[in-house]
Amino acid sequence: MTSARPRRGPGMTEVARAAGVSQKTVSRVVNGEPHVGPEVRERVLRVVRDLGYRPNTAARALLLGRYRRIGVVAPGSALHGPASLLLGLEQAVRRAGYACALATAPAGRGVTAAVESLLEQGVDGVVLAEPIHDGRPLRLPGHLPVVSLGAPVATAGGRGVVVPSGGVAAARTATAHLLSLGHRTVRHVPGPQHWFSARERLRGWREALAAAGATEPPLPAEGDWTPASGYAAGRELARLPDVTAVFAAGDDMAIGVLRAFAEAGRTVPQDVSVVGCDDVPAAAHLSPPLTTLRQDLAAVAGHAVAVLTAVVEGRPLPPEPLGPAVELRVRGSTAPPSLTH
Repeated sequence: MTSARPRRGPGMTEVARAAGVSQKTVSRVVNGEPHVGPEVRERVLRVVRDLGYRPNTAARALLLGRYRRIGVVAPGSALHGPASLLLGLEQAVRRAGYACALATAPAGRGVTAAVESLLEQGVDGVVLAEPIHDGRPLRLPGHLPVVSLGAPVATAGGRGVVVPSGGVAAARTATAHLLSLGHRTVRHVPGPQHWFSARERLRGWREALAAAGATEPPLPAEGDWTPASGYAAGRELARLPDVTAVFAAGDDMAIGVLRAFAEAGRTVPQDVSVVGCDDVPAAAHLSPPLTTLRQDLAAVAGHAVAVLTAVVEGRPLPPEPLGPAVELRVRGSTAPPSLTH
């Protein structure tokens, strides 16, 4: 007994026949090319949906020299910020009419290998999301368009583009908020400095202090984004009576800072004000609720994908967003310094 052969899906010929157009017109519509009237385009798309037509990706890649697929290299982290950014990138890629391929490079190791794995799958360009630097230079193909969020990237052909991720602006805003309340200076609990987002927040903190003419105090040991590392830094800071304001590079670390000050008998915000970054879901429900920075990661992701697809398709780069996608969420963890300091 012979097994039944799987039924082949509808092809471009069937779509063209049902829509009453040529195969060339169907190809133009499917590939998003111009020179097709809106009525004809809508009719073809309606037939594509009704028949369940799926373009042959391999054949289209051979024909056009493009795969209609964007690769994303991510750290593979479950942290709120990276996970939200990855979701935004995936949605932006699909809105742009591309498929999304993911490769992870935990702790920044193997970024080059991750890019090579994406090239084996067939991608038109790559986004480096939440870049992490492990000290080794990236070796990326010169022909490959690459967009990096915040971190400089070099390719042999000069096709690397850096898109600001908003970390510097977020740190400036957080630090300026605390200074505007009357605090003489602001302590910073830094994130791991092999993460470029942590470097950006450290830089923004320093720039805000310098702009205000405030003293830059020494840093505690850098954290690793976890509440435990924030708690360790908070215990160090809680021993210093002149500390009145703290900006933590991430909300989870800020939660650890809050715990350390509570154990030391330092009340927030009466004795010490604390600001975090990322606006994790728990931030508004702490005691006191945490003042923090919310970055519009969907907007950051959308701009990164728009830049990359413009490079891939040979179009002019889109303009930079009008303002930083950062919003200060003022809650109960910040207040003017007490008169006793």
